[in-house]
Amino acid sequence: MIAERGYRGTSLAAVAERVGLTQQGLMHYFPTKEDLLTAVLETRDEWDLLHFGHATAADPSAMTVNQLADLVDYNATRPGIVQTYTVLSADSVTEDHPARKYFQDRYARVRAGMTRMLERHRDELPPGTTPEQLAPLAIAILDGLQLQWLLDPDEVDMSAGFRTFLTLLGVKPD
Repeated sequence: MIAERGYRGTSLAAVAERVGLTQQGLMHYFPTKEDLLTAVLETRDEWDLLHFGHATAADPSAMTVNQLADLVDYNATRPGIVQTYTVLSADSVTEDHPARKYFQDRYARVRAGMTRMLERHRDELPPGTTPEQLAPLAIAILDGLQLQWLLDPDEVDMSAGFRTFLTLLGVKPD
């Protein structure tokens, strides 16, 4: 529902109805809407952790380039969670959004992790670039491909697009 309506457009009552609970029943598990939002975000990260072990998109420093490309492939199999992430990340840019701090912290971790991952490929990167410069660009590519894929999945291939980006960077598979 959060993916469909955004955080502000989703009520606990509507979520409760969707999952077959009363609002009070839902509030037994999630006392506030913010608690529900946090659980959604944490669950997404846990799914990645289960699928990829200790290396996840939330901390790509332990990931190989191949694992990151595999994560893009995995995300292509779960449009609902990708949509939820995309909507919430966009919503979080407003000052009072309850997920703002989560996304600020997550992007800081991801930039640092991506920098460390790209550091292992420093000799392959385009001349005059550094892992620190390329890390936010790689994240922008990932997020941008997800958004375009959500809007037009028949025309945008996230997996192929990300692999093309790696080729442009000169990064060879691990």
